[in-house]
Amino acid sequence: MTPIRLAETHLGITPTCWTNDDFPLLGDDIPFEQCVSEIRLAGFEGCSIGHKFPTDADALNAALALRELSVTEPWVSTFFTVPGMRRRTIAAFEERMDFLDAIKGPVKTRSIGVAEFGNSIHLMPISLSDSKPVFTEDHWKALTQGLDEIGRLAKERDFQLVYHPHMGTGVQTQAEVDTLMRRTNAQYVHLLLDTGHLYWAGGDPVAVINAHADRIRHVHLKNIRTAVRDRPGLASASFEEFVRAGIFTVPGDRTGAVPFPAVLTALDSKQYKGWLVVEAEQDPHGRRPPLHYAKLAREYLRKELGR
Repeated sequence: MTPIRLAETHLGITPTCWTNDDFPLLGDDIPFEQCVSEIRLAGFEGCSIGHKFPTDADALNAALALRELSVTEPWVSTFFTVPGMRRRTIAAFEERMDFLDAIKGPVKTRSIGVAEFGNSIHLMPISLSDSKPVFTEDHWKALTQGLDEIGRLAKERDFQLVYHPHMGTGVQTQAEVDTLMRRTNAQYVHLLLDTGHLYWAGGDPVAVINAHADRIRHVHLKNIRTAVRDRPGLASASFEEFVRAGIFTVPGDRTGAVPFPAVLTALDSKQYKGWLVVEAEQDPHGRRPPLHYAKLAREYLRKELGR
């Protein structure tokens, strides 16, 4: 079988496989040094920035250079739909650009991931299915105007804003992704395709690739265990309860349901260039240790991509 090319891509993984950024007690005992060492040991080129990573650029550069790792993307939570938070959101984004400017590495990323966490419920101990936020017209207007503004600031500094749809937020479903893409400026606002969140929300990652290929500038390869998603006892579960139950896993795990061969083939057909970043928020002391899943995902990508 001829491997899928995706020749102009780089392979990374997020530290949330080791220590969770949304729920810091998950993996709190795992030090930063173990996380980045195991990322390199598994064969990845880069990683996103987690909450245990050094906040001093020189210290982070030194730690990553020791392991020949690059940063795949930093993160900024936006709060444009919350009154009074526009200026603070813009300031936080500008600070993140300053930090990324100081980060070095074999692969220089220009992507900054964002998601609107105003009105989000994903950190709350309430039902995802019963309490999903639905944006009003005022919310959509505030969000899309705000994203256009920071996206323009990013472009002026040779960065790119990539929007990450997320469970428990107002941009979660495929239809909401379509709305966001339609109502934002294609020059300034790009899409971070997260296969797991999209699939969990009932979307079709391949259809999104076909519809928005020209906007996709970053990819998270995340898998979903439908046996966990559909478990009757979790019908009214919170996001944290789903995470602790093992809803997420990596590409290559046979308990997952995301059709990665079709996803990778679709990205290849659209000549996607950029990072392919494995992600699976999980309890690191659950089924298997993080290094097991990192190596499993890397071997799967080696088989599919031939490298």
